[in-house]
Amino acid sequence: MCFLPGTMNHSSQDTGSPGIHEEGRLYVVDSINDLNKLNLCPSGSQRLFSLEEKIPAPHANSGNHSLFFVGLIIVLMVSLALVSFVIFLVVQTGSRMDDVSRRLTAEGKDIDDLKKINNMIVKRLAELESQQN
Repeated sequence: MCFLPGTMNHSSQDTGSPGIHEEGRLYVVDSINDLNKLNLCPSGSQRLFSLEEKIPAPHANSGNHSLFFVGLIIVLMVSLALVSFVIFLVVQTGSRMDDVSRRLTAEGKDIDDLKKINNMIVKRLAELESQQN
């Protein structure tokens, strides 16, 4: 399919500064028209690519995008699992620290009781010793 000379011979200044995508299309069409003018494309002897084949569609990478989103979802799920595990460890460590704190408090009371008993024994021994003398 060849374009006739002069059918799409517009420059970017004629159209009022279109977008980059539109400029690319116009450039391709102008190039094809230039080939026609030089008789490099005799009518019917050679098939030129259409604009859609030369300019990739915006959704050509949809497979890569879906793969990216699947990977992102997997990474987020793994991150959520790791955060949950860390929270579990923090809670477990806190409860164990509470247990250790209670034991130390109880042992501290036991040590105080043992000191009192030791003082009572020392006093009693001192009394017995004074009675024997």
